Amino acid sequence: MDLTPYQIVAPLVSIVALAYAWSLWYRQKKTLWEVVLWTLFWASIALIAFYPGILTYLTAVTGIKDQANAILVTCMGILFFMVFYIIMRLEEIEQRQVRLIREMALREAGLHEKRELKIGN
Repeated sequence: MDLTPYQIVAPLVSIVALAYAWSLWYRQKKTLWEVVLWTLFWASIALIAFYPGILTYLTAVTGIKDQANAILVTCMGILFFMVFYIIMRLEEIEQRQVRLIREMALREAGLHEKRELKIGN
């Protein structure tokens, strides 16, 4: 069996996306439910890359008419990954902002303990 570039790149991207998602779960940044959904999506991308004949079976179920659509699905997956990363970063920034505002409010109210403000944590 000759491997096409798509059959090499898509599973590699899937592995990177899965490793990243599971590391987020390990660091308690995402829920198990989010990571499981992410795993199902990227595992299906890798499976379709290795066995494009699955698409003929899925044609009736999903409406995918062509194996070339697998490339479009992969591109959509990459875009979903990018959005996932951006949302994660925004949540981190929000948490830092809340901590900073809380610290400032305590300081103004005179209830602040004498300790260093750690913005990065």
